[in-house]
Amino acid sequence: MNKDDIITLPNPHLRQRSKKVGIVDGKIRQLISNMESATISWEESRAHEVGVALAAVQVDKLYRVVVVRNNFENKDDHSFTAFINPTITKYEGTIEEDYEGCLSIKDVYGKIPRYTKVKVKALDINGKEFRVTAEGFLARIFQHEIDHTNGIVFIDHIKDNPDA
Repeated sequence: MNKDDIITLPNPHLRQRSKKVGIVDGKIRQLISNMESATISWEESRAHEVGVALAAVQVDKLYRVVVVRNNFENKDDHSFTAFINPTITKYEGTIEEDYEGCLSIKDVYGKIPRYTKVKVKALDINGKEFRVTAEGFLARIFQHEIDHTNGIVFIDHIKDNPDA
């Protein structure tokens, strides 16, 4: 897959809830690989942006699968971690507003309120459950991507804010 496989609004699939993955098999692992390729392809088409994460719905596959860049400070590091059936189990910290964009909403950015810390549980590519605690930008990424699995896009959170 490449950047052209990433769907954008107004595609109605971006507003649909994704299905839970029952069995992590070769088909799901191939989807994860395709999502990583599409993210890198998108990034290579953008001079000053990094593709930090992608939800399966963004490549028009309605599964609860998210890939997150392992090192979003280094564009040369193309490694990702897959989160299958990710769920936020706890919201912590404070709610802060910061700018977000989305690979499925071209050239639109807005200030979005998100928690500064979240705990996430998911399955890995072998179907084994694992948990992570994310703070700061990574916590924001998880909230953004898990919203995608629920049919929510970041612009749904934009309020009438003169700074947005």
